[in-house]
Amino acid sequence: MKKKTLDENDFDIFVIGGGVNGAGILRDAAGRGYKCGLADMGDFGSATSSSSTKLFHGGLRYLESYQFRLVKESLRERDLLLNLMPHISWPVKFILPHNKNLRPYWILRLGLYIYDLLAGSTKLSKSVGINLRNNTVGSCLDKSYTRGLAYTDCWVEDSRLVLLNILDAEKKGAKAFSYSRVTNVQRKNGHWLVSIKSKDRSFEVKTKVLINTMGPWVNSLSQLEKNKNNQVMVRLIKGSHIVVKKLFNHDSAYIFQGKDGRIIFSIPYENDFTLIGTTEVEHKMGNEVKCSDEEKDYLCNFASGYFQKKITEKDIVWDYSGVRALYENKNVEARNASRDYSFQIEEKEGAVLLTVYGGKITTYRKLAEKAVSKITALLNLKRKEWTATKHLPGGDFKLEDKEKLIVGLLKKYKFLNRDWAERLFKTFGTDVEKVLGKAKAKKDLGRNFGSDLTEREVLWYINQEHAECVEDLIWRRSKLGLRLSSKQVRELNSYIKKLNLRKSYYELRSCD
Repeated sequence: MKKKTLDENDFDIFVIGGGVNGAGILRDAAGRGYKCGLADMGDFGSATSSSSTKLFHGGLRYLESYQFRLVKESLRERDLLLNLMPHISWPVKFILPHNKNLRPYWILRLGLYIYDLLAGSTKLSKSVGINLRNNTVGSCLDKSYTRGLAYTDCWVEDSRLVLLNILDAEKKGAKAFSYSRVTNVQRKNGHWLVSIKSKDRSFEVKTKVLINTMGPWVNSLSQLEKNKNNQVMVRLIKGSHIVVKKLFNHDSAYIFQGKDGRIIFSIPYENDFTLIGTTEVEHKMGNEVKCSDEEKDYLCNFASGYFQKKITEKDIVWDYSGVRALYENKNVEARNASRDYSFQIEEKEGAVLLTVYGGKITTYRKLAEKAVSKITALLNLKRKEWTATKHLPGGDFKLEDKEKLIVGLLKKYKFLNRDWAERLFKTFGTDVEKVLGKAKAKKDLGRNFGSDLTEREVLWYINQEHAECVEDLIWRRSKLGLRLSSKQVRELNSYIKKLNLRKSYYELRSCD
């Protein structure tokens, strides 16, 4: 296909990599008035950013390696983010069971005391000691666990977090290209020329500043540029999770200590399931990113040491894995490798390259803010930081009003049941009525593909949220892949293929 340069694709800032860091930077830059764009070789957030433990948290275990600055920043961001996106994030109480075979109780109590101090002023509950013998949260645990500690962190729908940042950036004038691979970069006349190949075209963008947020592929850019000096050694760590049928009937989660010094979480998931993870395994680029049989056994055995019910591989209904790119440090174990982030800035021939290394989902907003501020200072511009006070799309309400808004949704759309209304609101927030429109009955939403995934919702994902294939819909725009049968998935896939609605990234059709 003939390559052409598009005039409208002249940018101030262009980001390569559409995970949470890239999406956050795109939104921040767009909100400061920069003309900016982003390209990702797959769906937005389809790699590491949608494969997390899905928590906004300070990182209690990071205290063991004295990462106090990271923990403090993470805790402050946790509270801030909860207020900016209360539809996709909410508080979760965590239970830390204890018995005589684990770390001394007083050490755990001290750690949580420091955790509370670093959090500062917060609406979330402080840590407390609990008696597991007479508490609901202890009823599903092995009888050897008689006491424990409770503290609060926050859940987040990670894949939607990425997407909402992208969508808000687009509202502010940014352009975002999914399924668009960068094939070449070169400096020319004080700018970067970036060659991109999507499914139906090849094109070139011109930008003053290029930002590399490619995560595990961070060094791929220097290979395209043929600049080995820009390569930084990163340590690739694979984290895997398993999902099983619900193991307990309450809303609290658990954090378990292992004999190997590691911890795993066991978290209520999508109402009817329990999420267990994560592992930390050294990964080599080029190897398949999947949950191995060894990891499944490890997680099952780990959790079985705490629950009365023994968990086996037969109980697993889904698993997923992601790769984190951490600073190379072979002198520490994977579990102790820093989750902090850093930037590398290079200006050559007038063209600026900023490369992002590391980072965790909880600090994505702060990372983005610092990255764009560095670029702003470099360009001698005055453009104010803004993302700390502006909610993501659909998040313009107070957390304490969530239940009232769901009840209001049920009153307005009487054909919805509670589970359906709650799922839609936790997906779209206050934008849910844009999706449902003037529907008076279920039939007004078109075909039901199963689990109340209607034709109207499918069209919304395709037309308004960059969904390209069935995996985008059922594993990242939603988690309905857990509920749809193989036959239903095939029918949905066939429907999507027949639609052929998206002629370009900017020709969107109405769902009405």
